Amino acid sequence: MATEFKINIDIDAHGVGRLTIAGGAGVDRESLTQAIGMAAEDALTVRGAYRIEADPAEDDHRARWALVRSGFRLEGRRRQAIETEDHRHVDELIFARLAADVIGGPDGFSAVANSTMPRKRLIAHVLMRDELGRVLLCETTFKRDWELPGGVVEPGESPRLGAIREVREELGFDLEVGGLLAVDWMPPYLGWDDALELIFDGGVVTEQEMAGYRLDPQEIRAVRLIDLAQAEPHLTPLSFRRLTAITALGNGRTLIMEDGRPL
Repeated sequence: MATEFKINIDIDAHGVGRLTIAGGAGVDRESLTQAIGMAAEDALTVRGAYRIEADPAEDDHRARWALVRSGFRLEGRRRQAIETEDHRHVDELIFARLAADVIGGPDGFSAVANSTMPRKRLIAHVLMRDELGRVLLCETTFKRDWELPGGVVEPGESPRLGAIREVREELGFDLEVGGLLAVDWMPPYLGWDDALELIFDGGVVTEQEMAGYRLDPQEIRAVRLIDLAQAEPHLTPLSFRRLTAITALGNGRTLIMEDGRPL
C-alpha cells in the first residue's frame, strides 16, 4: 500500500479551513495524527484560520482516530452523504477544531472525548395528586397522549431545576418539587432514541390552585385531575405502567424502572 500522503487545508475568506487527506492508504495512524496536528496548528496560528473542518466517512476509522487525537471534536453527521466505490451510501461525520480550543492536558482530552460519546435525552416530569389520589395530567397541543407536567432537561441543567423550569413554562407558577419517585429507562419509540426519565414528587394539588394556573397556549390545551384507571385511554402503555407502579408504591421510595416496569 502507498504510504505517501498530503494534508491539505484550504482556508476561505472567512477564516474557515477545510482539511482533506490526499493519498496514504497504507500510512500508520500515528504518522497521520502527527501530520494532521502540525497542519492544523500551522493553519490556526500562522495562516489566520479560526476554525478547521474535516468530514471523513463514518467507516474511515483511521482518519477518525487521527482527527480526535489531533484535537478535533465531533460536531455531527450528514446521513448517507458519501457514495463509496461499491455504490454504498455511508454517513459523513463532521469534525472541527477552533483556534480557541484547549488542546492537550486533562481539559483538552475531556472535551474531545466528550464530543464523541453517546448522547441520551434526559426528561424530568412531576407527579402531582389531589387528596383523592387523582393525578394531574396535561392535555398537550402537539400529540394525542396526555402526560405529566415537565419535559426535556437542558444541557448543563440539573433534572430538579429542569422540572421546576418546565412547570413554570407550562403551568405558570414555581413549584417546589419533592423527592425522586422513579428513574425509568425508555427504549426507542416513534423515531425517538432511547431516553432516561426522572419523575419527581410534586405534592398535593387542589382544583382551586389549578384555577390559577397560567397555561402556555402553545403547548398545553388543558390540565385535568383524573383517576388513573380513567386516564388509561389517554396515556401511552409505558406511561400507564409507570404511573400505576409509582402510585401503588407509596411515598418515601424511589423506583428503578425499564420501559415502565420496576426492576
